[in-house]
Amino acid sequence: MTDILVTDEPLVVTEQAGIPFDVAAHAASMVGHHYRVDDFYEVGREKVREYARAVLDNHPAHHDEEAAKGLGYDGLIAPLTFVSIIGMIAQRKLFEEVVTGYDLSQIMQTDQRLVFHRPIQVGDRLFCDVYLEDFRQAAGSDIITTKNVITDQYDNLVLTTWTTLVGRTGGEVDANIAHAVKDVMMHVAP
Repeated sequence: MTDILVTDEPLVVTEQAGIPFDVAAHAASMVGHHYRVDDFYEVGREKVREYARAVLDNHPAHHDEEAAKGLGYDGLIAPLTFVSIIGMIAQRKLFEEVVTGYDLSQIMQTDQRLVFHRPIQVGDRLFCDVYLEDFRQAAGSDIITTKNVITDQYDNLVLTTWTTLVGRTGGEVDANIAHAVKDVMMHVAP
């Protein structure tokens, strides 16, 4: 278990061995690191429909197999933002195992660029390779850029994304803000 000490200094993490290290320096040292998410994500027909309903995307190719076939696909195709499901899995591992020591409530996505090589389709088994591409500091924040390469079960490119995340080390989270954010829930109309 890792203990996190909050002080006026940059966030210091004490490992079990009792050796302190600077979170930002550790993150910077991990630039160039690559990992593959442990398991693939299999795209299911009902998950595509459910996701499309949740994001209010009524395009027929997300709901009706015949409509998708009319566009040249074997089955339903996922909405463009469906990739966020895979992205969340990939980012979780990044902060739990690679760039450790950050309070996830203090991480914010500031930019994302996506290159779609083809639509995500029902039946795809998606694999995600994550590359820690860049780390820099500005205005008291740590700016982390990752590149995710998503391929299918045949090793064909599906999507490439670059995501910029901003985090802070050190300082305490205002208890009032932490309490308010804890109970925030998004409501999507049917």
